[in-house]
Amino acid sequence: MKIKTERLTLVPISEAFLDSACAYAMNADNARLMVYLPKEDRDEVREFLRSAGREWQKPQPDICEFAVLRDGEHIGGMTMYFEGDYTRGELGWIIRRDCWGNGYAVEAAKGLMDHFRKAMGLDRFIAHCDSENTASKRVMEKLGMHYVETHGGRFNRLTEGERRECLYEIIFKE
Repeated sequence: MKIKTERLTLVPISEAFLDSACAYAMNADNARLMVYLPKEDRDEVREFLRSAGREWQKPQPDICEFAVLRDGEHIGGMTMYFEGDYTRGELGWIIRRDCWGNGYAVEAAKGLMDHFRKAMGLDRFIAHCDSENTASKRVMEKLGMHYVETHGGRFNRLTEGERRECLYEIIFKE
């Protein structure tokens, strides 16, 4: 599977991207407000990539992990999680810090939503972020998502204790 946008290409992530995935997945500053990142070491990143590869082997994956490529260079990751009945997709993203501020997360997420709207008929997408993650909130707003709520129960990998989480959603009407 390959999803192309104006400046980016999204492809299934694999172990071939180990070095470039480590550049953002192990970077504490890049991933400080994330639940599953940063990864502690190369072995943990490798296991994540292997797990993503196993998921891609399923006839209908529950999670689709993509490498975000700019001119063939791996600059980040995009995720599409599906609910059990595949009626809603949950987006997740991380872009390498030196690539922030260029609209890559928005472009990649739009490409992902467009693809899964056409391929699976999905018309509802959500995304979550730490309540302090203003950059991700801006991405969600640029995607046309609307704020739904802020709730507790978030535990980021690098922060102590329970955090607050914002939920955004978009529903496409035909």
